[in-house]
Amino acid sequence: MPPIGPPNGPKAPRGLSVGLLGGSFDPPHGGHAHITLWAMRALGLDRVWWLVSPGNPLKRRGPAELSRRVAACRAMMRHPRVTVTDVEARLGSRFTADTIDSLKARHPGVNFVWLMGADNLAGFHRWDRWEHIMRSVPIGVLARPGEQLYAGLAPAARAFAQSRLPAGAARTLAGRKAPAWTLLTGPMSRESSTRIRQSGAWP
Repeated sequence: MPPIGPPNGPKAPRGLSVGLLGGSFDPPHGGHAHITLWAMRALGLDRVWWLVSPGNPLKRRGPAELSRRVAACRAMMRHPRVTVTDVEARLGSRFTADTIDSLKARHPGVNFVWLMGADNLAGFHRWDRWEHIMRSVPIGVLARPGEQLYAGLAPAARAFAQSRLPAGAARTLAGRKAPAWTLLTGPMSRESSTRIRQSGAWP
């Protein structure tokens, strides 16, 4: 597989607002594309980077080969403002907290926003150094079917309740000082990587 952008990942000039959508993308699907375009519109992001991870430390079963997942992401998400990158593997990063620290150090002046589905917020308190993540970058949470209520009641949501922005202020999120987060609600996709794997469509 040819390299995905520069050796240490994509580049962005100072002042740009960049959403970071991390995950195993095993496989990527229309739901990933849906929340990417949704986040760009609702949060006023200039770009979104798909961070295809080497593996998820919270999952016992490893994902498909990284090169295969990156290629599938590139084939699916063809948008001039979306970049697919294997930067976590290039940086030797296994945890989101380390990835964010590295990207911020390499791109001073860029307004990064971590993007996640509401299902991830529900279990966010189990992530390595999750409080550090909350205090490092603003976070945009996008509703997923059946997960919205749980997300709002999640330990991370309760711990940082004072930092939650109303949906009407979502477009100011990227310029905010962390901790700051918002939960977006709207049309949702029911596509799921787990369901696709279980169906045998991604052997």
